[in-house]
Amino acid sequence: MSSCCRAEPCAEIFDAAQAESDMESYLDGGLTALEERMLADLPAYASTPESRVLEIGGGVGALQAELLRAGAGTGEVVELLGVYAPFAKRLAERLGLDSRSTFRVHDLLEDPSAVEPADVVLLNRVVCCSPEGPSLTAAAARLTRGCLALVFPRANVFTRALAAVERALARLLRRKFMIFVWSVEQLQAAAASAGLAPVASGGSLAWRYLVFARR
Repeated sequence: MSSCCRAEPCAEIFDAAQAESDMESYLDGGLTALEERMLADLPAYASTPESRVLEIGGGVGALQAELLRAGAGTGEVVELLGVYAPFAKRLAERLGLDSRSTFRVHDLLEDPSAVEPADVVLLNRVVCCSPEGPSLTAAAARLTRGCLALVFPRANVFTRALAAVERALARLLRRKFMIFVWSVEQLQAAAASAGLAPVASGGSLAWRYLVFARR
């Protein structure tokens, strides 16, 4: 699957208005409680000056910005959609992080070798937007020098049924964007394929997070 084919479905949902809203939401209110708990569960080196943070599918880059504000050295946002670029730049400038944070449009699955490994790799509500969620997790895990953290929908009868209905409607309406629900076991296996083991987990009613570290 080519880069443009992966980006096109997401472009149906995530536009400039959404990107600006994400930026303003973070600047006004910070992260969600779930995101805060996940970052708190990262190893201590995640926010040291020697640490490089990579946020894949990071939108405006709120999570890597939070770690940079906490003391991490450098951060990079790798996104499929260029629509986020001006807002990621504006957010970094507003926070005084523009000298330490970068943004670029790149398809990780198309060319993983073009992305520099990082001490901390983040996938926040990304795998549910891709039919290749486990492959994306495995690719992210291979870029992880230290830890990998991801947020994804809980896998249960309700969420699987909801996702199936959404995909059926998408086909009926000829939309390309679809939602996918991956089990914990699938994502753990993907991370394990790159030598990572789970070290922390948590969640809310609808979402869950996992933190992995290199063995």
